[in-house]
Amino acid sequence: MLKFLMVLFFSLMLNACSDHQAERVHFNGTDVSNAGYAKDFDLTDHLGESRRLADYKGKLVLVFFGYTHCPDVCPTTLTDMTKVMKLLGSQREKVQVVFITLDPERDARAVLAKFVPSFDATFVGLYGTSAQIDKVAKDFKVFHEKTHTAGAESYSIDHSAGTYVYDQKGKLRLYFKYGQKPHEIANDLKMLM
Repeated sequence: MLKFLMVLFFSLMLNACSDHQAERVHFNGTDVSNAGYAKDFDLTDHLGESRRLADYKGKLVLVFFGYTHCPDVCPTTLTDMTKVMKLLGSQREKVQVVFITLDPERDARAVLAKFVPSFDATFVGLYGTSAQIDKVAKDFKVFHEKTHTAGAESYSIDHSAGTYVYDQKGKLRLYFKYGQKPHEIANDLKMLM
């Protein structure tokens, strides 16, 4: 009888500890674990290799949409991701940053190969045809629209800005809004590891 009571007591204690631990998990990013979108992509990386989300299984994957001619949001986000990688130290090897272009007309392989790794050699830039990019953006619920400047031949792309985070099994877990602090992102990634 004493053994039974001891086992019952320890079981209750372990249960209470795990419930208490689950309550303490608080992410800085938005938990999107139950979202039914942003399931995959089928694009080409800046080295010419075909890539899908499954290629990065075993790592946390951070996916951001942008374009190389972006004057502010995109380079700022990639700079913040560089800071995140530094904050992770040796754990950075467990993380893959993926930049998907929304400007396939200008962001050819050579352009992405120069731009994306200039922030960090491990970052990957993905591109595809306009139809492929539109399909992936739609699946990820990413708004993007080409905007022409009056009297100029150049254009910009208005787009939603945020970063999706997948766990090591390829499941969508978090969404970081634009401007999320690098230390907050790094802390969330450490919790997911």
